[in-house]
Amino acid sequence: MPPKSKRWQVAPRVSSLIVARFPELHPLIVQILYNRGITTLEQAQAFLAPDALIGNPFHLHGVNETVDRLRRAIRAGESIAVYGDFDADGVTATALLVQVLQALGAKVKPYIPHRIDEGYGLNLEALQQLKEQGTRVVITVDCGVRSLDEVAFGTRIGLDMIVTDHHAPSEQLPDAFAVINPKQPACKYPTKDLSGVGVAFKLAQALLRVNSQVPMRAEPAAISEDALLDLVALGTVADLVPLAGENRALVKRGIARLRQSERPGIQALIRSAAVRPETLEAGNIGFTLAPRLNAAGRLEHALMAYDLLTTIYPGEAEALAQKLEETNRERQRLTTELSQRARDHVAPAAVAACLLFVAAPDFPEGIVGLIASRLTEEFYRPAVAVHQGEEESRGSARSIAEFNIVAALDECRDLLVRHGGHAAAAGFTVRNENLGALETRLREIATRELAAAELVPTLNVDVEASLREINWDLHKGLERLTPFGYGNREPVFVSRNVLVREARIVGNDHLRLLVNEGQATWEAIAFRQAAWFGNLPQRIDLAYQLDARTWNGETRLQLNVKDLKPADEP
Repeated sequence: MPPKSKRWQVAPRVSSLIVARFPELHPLIVQILYNRGITTLEQAQAFLAPDALIGNPFHLHGVNETVDRLRRAIRAGESIAVYGDFDADGVTATALLVQVLQALGAKVKPYIPHRIDEGYGLNLEALQQLKEQGTRVVITVDCGVRSLDEVAFGTRIGLDMIVTDHHAPSEQLPDAFAVINPKQPACKYPTKDLSGVGVAFKLAQALLRVNSQVPMRAEPAAISEDALLDLVALGTVADLVPLAGENRALVKRGIARLRQSERPGIQALIRSAAVRPETLEAGNIGFTLAPRLNAAGRLEHALMAYDLLTTIYPGEAEALAQKLEETNRERQRLTTELSQRARDHVAPAAVAACLLFVAAPDFPEGIVGLIASRLTEEFYRPAVAVHQGEEESRGSARSIAEFNIVAALDECRDLLVRHGGHAAAAGFTVRNENLGALETRLREIATRELAAAELVPTLNVDVEASLREINWDLHKGLERLTPFGYGNREPVFVSRNVLVREARIVGNDHLRLLVNEGQATWEAIAFRQAAWFGNLPQRIDLAYQLDARTWNGETRLQLNVKDLKPADEP
């Protein structure tokens, strides 16, 4: 049997009057911009030249008093700790802020908790240890906004607690010296969806700009804002925040910096991942570089990734990159093996279920999020995967557009030790005696919210077009819309009733096609869609993205097939 196609949501063609407003743009580019709410020339200019969207860091609530406190700490020689998280966003944020504070003359050190021994976010033992080591100021990055008890404890033992975070706060904010988070009610900063490293970058911007006016040292700070953007791009893309507005501007500039990064660790990471620096894009970060950085915190200690990003020694960088490569391969092996086990467990009831839930003692804490992702991707259901510990269990959840998973966990807060995250991804800790009740309640919430929904993945299509309209001019226009990612998805086109001239399987699970419409003939690749082979009708409707690929020194365009269906299927 042929695979089941997705539901296609095809945007209607814009009128010729709207196309006429943008005479310098390819008509299909006008359509794509219109689909993103861009209807005026001014909006288009801002989107196509997004640097103007980078905001003033001093408009973030809490920045002014934080800059003042950190400058006082630097002058007094007080010890500062940057307390990060173990994912790529947290590690890049930690590396960025430590680097800037060091350049300003601070006595500063990083602290990143061990995922298994300490868990996500602030913990009391770590804060006590930092206090005993002489730390006076603790700055959190990518964590802390929901750690009310831990922040209160830190304050009580004499630490000045500064929380920088981007996660949604609870009804109460931590009682800290300062909280910098664009999502807090008092913050009027226009960009609400900064990543953790994005918030750290705004604080770094403020510190560097004040220092340029009133230097802390006789010599200028040996770091610039632009030199930090490679780290911002890595963490922002890795954390799946929307690549729109300021995020898109920062990542666009950061990718340019990554292609010429002066950091030995990033150079070694790119080489070990076999990425060509000159063609590096957001997709390379999300699917190739970030998984290697994340592998450290999943199976070892995130300090390995931190050390890679901050080392100044090429030899050490090569060794660390190789170690990350090996760790990532083990992460891939475990993910494949355990995801299949989880799939076998949920598959019999998956179609009837509104939420999938799996738990096992041998699901590693660093892998449960990946298991949940695989289940959500295959079955298009919210999925929860849990590592069962001796007394407490730690879980990770992934969701679909129709279901806000962190809001669901908020409804279960009485059962949880802690939780946090986003609408599409969240984590939690639960005592074992409450694990069964948590599963029951999450299933009840999902049934309530999703019972009337048609749980079929939707493919959003920007425009229906003839293959004759697809050309190099369109590809050049698409390049101006990059970087693509969450919140600025790569455009998808649909061409109807195209003739399949050739079809063959390549690799293990891919389908290569030669399709034709009139005089237009195109090569197309359908990744992981080999099940269509032997089931393809002569004429099909094709949903695809436009890719440029280089073979033997020659660059050619091809269609990257996202979905297909028989031409006569509605």
